[in-house]
Amino acid sequence: MAENTHRPVAVVTGGTAGVGRATVRQLAADGYDVAVLARGRAGLEGAAGDVRAAGRRALTVPVDVADAEAVEDAADRVERELGPVTVWVNAAFSGFLARFLDVSGEEFRRVTDVTYHGQVNGTRAALRRMCPRDRGVVVNVGSALSGRSIPLQSSYCGAKHAVVGFSESVRTELRADGSRVRVCTVQVPGLNTPQFTWVLNRMPGRPRPVPPVYQPETAARMIAHVARHPRRDTWAGVSTAYTILGNRLFPRFMDWYLARTGIDSQQTGEETPDRPANLFRPGDDETDAGAHGPFDDEARGRDAFGWLVRHRAGLAGAGGGAVLAAAGLTALRRRTSA
Repeated sequence: MAENTHRPVAVVTGGTAGVGRATVRQLAADGYDVAVLARGRAGLEGAAGDVRAAGRRALTVPVDVADAEAVEDAADRVERELGPVTVWVNAAFSGFLARFLDVSGEEFRRVTDVTYHGQVNGTRAALRRMCPRDRGVVVNVGSALSGRSIPLQSSYCGAKHAVVGFSESVRTELRADGSRVRVCTVQVPGLNTPQFTWVLNRMPGRPRPVPPVYQPETAARMIAHVARHPRRDTWAGVSTAYTILGNRLFPRFMDWYLARTGIDSQQTGEETPDRPANLFRPGDDETDAGAHGPFDDEARGRDAFGWLVRHRAGLAGAGGGAVLAAAGLTALRRRTSA
């Protein structure tokens, strides 16, 4: 039986590495007990240690999010052992760096199953438990590539586009029912995560995130903020904003620009290390990868755009207060001079 069920409980899929791992740490620091759903044994142990170090309860459940039944079983276990789920974050994904014609149908489907169907399965499991209670927040982690696809990531881009459409549909259904459960999306920029050390790669160069590169904590802070202050769709990183808006305004230019730069910008000049891809097996089963990838030297730890988004209410209030104060001083001067 769950104890101390008054504590908020969060579930993070893909919480062993990258954005998911950074989100686990952030939510634990914010006072959540955290359940981590992922495949890698070493990563699960490391994530649990992070949660306990923050003084919160941790639960790890080895699960492939592409398996809908396994996700349902995991959700049952979370509620038995930790209590009712308050927040569910779908962060698990997989991908490849290859031209579309250079990947098999099985490889393409696997990316779709994890990156898209994994979020569908997680959302379903969360809503089945949240809707009867009429409370809870689901955060589906998207990408700047949700609004503008790039070369070499056809399946990942397709999946992230699908997550947006799926989330909008479910959100509308919840609103029609008068439900207070929220389904939110957070679109994130290029991040320094371990995916670039184990992604399936069929290109000559070593995979890298498209610049500018941010640390995963910038995305985690936004995800945790949305968990507390639900909003339908939120962008982290100014590059996410100009990528999505640029494609809305100038789609033909973006086609041309990415055709010229998009392939080289996703590779370094180094050769790809001989390491198995994590498409069909976890990359952190033997070694805990943590949150960061190999690009710490260039990754930005601060996100001014994200800070403005998180503090927009306070800034708007301060701005409104300044306007009122100025108006009051003007009126006082007029009365004094009259």
